[in-house]
Amino acid sequence: MFRVLVTERVAEEGLAILRQDAEVDVKLGLSPAEVLETLPGYHGLVVRSETKVTADVLNAGRDLVVVGRAGTGVDNIDVEAATRRGVVVVYAPAANTVSAAEHTLALMMSLARDIPAAHQSLSDGRWERSKFMGSELRGKTLGLFGLGRVGSEVARRARGFDMNVIAYDPGVGTDRFQVLGVGVASK
Repeated sequence: MFRVLVTERVAEEGLAILRQDAEVDVKLGLSPAEVLETLPGYHGLVVRSETKVTADVLNAGRDLVVVGRAGTGVDNIDVEAATRRGVVVVYAPAANTVSAAEHTLALMMSLARDIPAAHQSLSDGRWERSKFMGSELRGKTLGLFGLGRVGSEVARRARGFDMNVIAYDPGVGTDRFQVLGVGVASK
């Protein structure tokens, strides 16, 4: 049976899919030394951003055939060492797209409404309601650099707040701008 070690929190839905075809062990909070000690005998390793998959980790995983990164990018995985060992490295580029876009809008709203300063004022025992009225996002212009996965989702959500959205992305055709209802910004 194919054995998979998961060293960081992964959505239960993802684990359920893995469990259909593999024995899955979730072991959170392992130190680098514990990862080296635990890994032998596993065919797959699933990480997020905290676990560093170094050449030493790959060498300890003598049975490894795949390392999966639950998220975008592979900067915490030594891809060259994996390639030399014949270990396939995969990642989930869209895994955090919506979360990142929602977080962007949450931060925008927080700043537009002066929430950090209002919170500090209230925490200091002052009630200064009129000082922290903030401003609406509606009618404001948001400029984006890039209409990739996250940028496109931010644009959709910003348009939902009736914002005027413009973007710069030389790698995207004008039809994409039109579909998203986004104006084309130049350099």
